[in-house]
Amino acid sequence: MRKQGVRAVFAVALAAMAMWGEGVQAEDVKTIRFGLEAAYPPFESKATSGQLEGFDIDLGNALCAQLKAKCVWVENAYDGLIPALQARKFDAIDSAMNINAKRAEQVDFTVPLYLTPAQLVARKGSTLRPTPEALAGHSVGVLQGSIQEQYAKQMWAPKHVSVQSYQTQDEVYADLVMGRIDATFVDATAASLGFLSKPNGKDFAFAGNPVNDAKIIGTGVGIAVRKGDHSLREALNGAFAELKRNGTYQQLLKKYFTVDLAVH
Repeated sequence: MRKQGVRAVFAVALAAMAMWGEGVQAEDVKTIRFGLEAAYPPFESKATSGQLEGFDIDLGNALCAQLKAKCVWVENAYDGLIPALQARKFDAIDSAMNINAKRAEQVDFTVPLYLTPAQLVARKGSTLRPTPEALAGHSVGVLQGSIQEQYAKQMWAPKHVSVQSYQTQDEVYADLVMGRIDATFVDATAASLGFLSKPNGKDFAFAGNPVNDAKIIGTGVGIAVRKGDHSLREALNGAFAELKRNGTYQQLLKKYFTVDLAVH
């Protein structure tokens, strides 16, 4: 009888702990630690003062404000963001990360926050196009850990395309300008605003149409959380829905972009 009573108490305690861990409400989110790589303008980068800036930064801060939570930003190399999230170095990834099938096996995502295409960038007048036939014998630079890297290595590299991975996108641009690579496969919005519109990108342009592949390129950009962290994911989804309702989301899009990246 006594053993049964102890077991009953123990079972109730376990159930209470499970409810506490899984049933956290939005108002219980006090601090959100966002992981990012601050090297991808206009989404996330650093001002000359060292302060973080960009659309994802402003959107993340707005989500925190909506949840009445404190935002903490943790910098990390892009290709190490998911392992660092899994190791609990931060709570979520807010770093222009596209939602695709491979990543969804490792993390959970919020609803898509915005959509931006992937395109090839090459020197103006180039006949290169984002196909294995056109790129055969040429070199393409990609950001390590990106969906562009995943696509290029899976779809182009087996067909005699030299796919070269870099730690940062700025390093890709530097080698492209110096002629060490023939093209880069990159997020089109980031390329347009962070490279093509800058002095060092004046001799370059998009080569061909955007690449569409829902499985690899994905279905939009979302915030990643650890597998099973339903409470934080739903808190972020709820906050995002409110930012869309009250117009904050639309104001941020207009602040940074001249094209419509909104998810409708």
